[in-house]
Amino acid sequence: MASIPVRPCLRRVSRALAESNPRDTHAHLTNPLRRWTGSTLPRASSSSPFSTSTRLAAAAAASSTRRTGSTLKISRKSNAPTSGGKPPGRGERKAFRKKIVLSNANALEVDGLGELSPRAVADPAAHCRVLALPGAVVDQLRLLGAFKPTQGWKYFRRPATLMRAESLRLASVVDGMAEGKEPFRAIVSGERGTGKSALLTQAMAMALLKNWVVISIPDPKDLILGHTDYAPLPDTEPQLYFQKAYTARLLYNTARANRDVLREHTVSQAHPGLPSSVSPDMTLDRFAQLGARDSDFAWPVFRALWAELTKPGLGRPPVMLALDGLASLAGPTEYLSADVKPIHALDLAQVRHFFEQLAGRSLGGPLAAEQRLPNGGAVLAALSQSERPPRTHTAAVELAVAQNEARAAAAEGPPARPYDRDIDHRVYDALREVRALKVGALSREEARALVEYYAKSGALMAPVSEAFLAEKLALAGGGVVGELERGTVRAGL
Repeated sequence: MASIPVRPCLRRVSRALAESNPRDTHAHLTNPLRRWTGSTLPRASSSSPFSTSTRLAAAAAASSTRRTGSTLKISRKSNAPTSGGKPPGRGERKAFRKKIVLSNANALEVDGLGELSPRAVADPAAHCRVLALPGAVVDQLRLLGAFKPTQGWKYFRRPATLMRAESLRLASVVDGMAEGKEPFRAIVSGERGTGKSALLTQAMAMALLKNWVVISIPDPKDLILGHTDYAPLPDTEPQLYFQKAYTARLLYNTARANRDVLREHTVSQAHPGLPSSVSPDMTLDRFAQLGARDSDFAWPVFRALWAELTKPGLGRPPVMLALDGLASLAGPTEYLSADVKPIHALDLAQVRHFFEQLAGRSLGGPLAAEQRLPNGGAVLAALSQSERPPRTHTAAVELAVAQNEARAAAAEGPPARPYDRDIDHRVYDALREVRALKVGALSREEARALVEYYAKSGALMAPVSEAFLAEKLALAGGGVVGELERGTVRAGL
């Protein structure tokens, strides 16, 4: 009897091939004999369920299309701090941006460097000399905000300044000021980089050496940007507004910078409306600190302190008012009135007080009798070209300055433009009679003295020759001090 050949079971073949190659499961289910060669069959797993349902076939087909290897996972952006370090705290960026460095230990000590003194202030031979500022005066100027972060004090061993022609003019004013003499009022103008802020610093330094009381507004933008609180001043027509926090800080800096002078004078008048702690024998230093500690009394204390300093016949010291950036105050501010309208800068009590002192006359209103300086003094306002406000703020100031410069040169100035919408006529009327002190380029002798000081300090490595000086003067616009420093000191760094 012939033997019957044994044929393999198709179900067992399909299951065995699926277990041996899971990625090809779907192909085995559709054609289980496609990869079988008739040789020894793979051993089936006893633990696998025996099923030919469509559900298992679909699961096997899905597993065959699954990609292998690593996948890229993109997570959502997280606000959690990174491991790069601690983020800067509140106010640290602004403090770093406004940080002022006044000395450099790596700079060389200049041999034979003179020092600014009361005698040097009155010496005409100080022209074209670089004089160092005394340490005590540097501390006072720092409190008054006289130094700017953009100035190049950090490249030298100690702060020093060049006595130029405009410096000698201010020195003669400070040295010759006496009681009863007409105060010096001027707007310091000039192109960008000519040294207007440095000249203002020189004037304050010379006034401090002569025991003047110096009051400085270093950044007038703080008065108009709406960053400090304000309130209407009672019983004023037109309505004025005072800023108690800013006035308190101004009193604090003024009292600390002029402590030695204010301690020599006491309160001589009765000032109603002030705290009962005010006594007749209180020094003006303690009196100013009273308004600095309690901002609610800051503006009344400032008014009373000004009345004490300007009282004639008591041997009061001269007063210098200094402001850097006049055009910022020549227009509307970010503050709003009760009618939700912008408040003009001249309606702020602190700004109006300064403008009346600068103009030397009353602008109307309740501060009309406080614009005089009977004990002598100076009021200086510098224009800033590096931080120019909009033309609506600068047009009136530029027109008044141009007319005053032409008047000083006995030339015909630009005509008034009554129909120019950008000109603020309140500001123009206040400044149209104030003299302009124009700061121009350095002379060749002044530039040589300054460049030689750079070389002696180690900030300039090239020898100072006539050809080198002529080249740098030509590249610096004929002697613009800011461009001269940029082309010599900063170019090497």
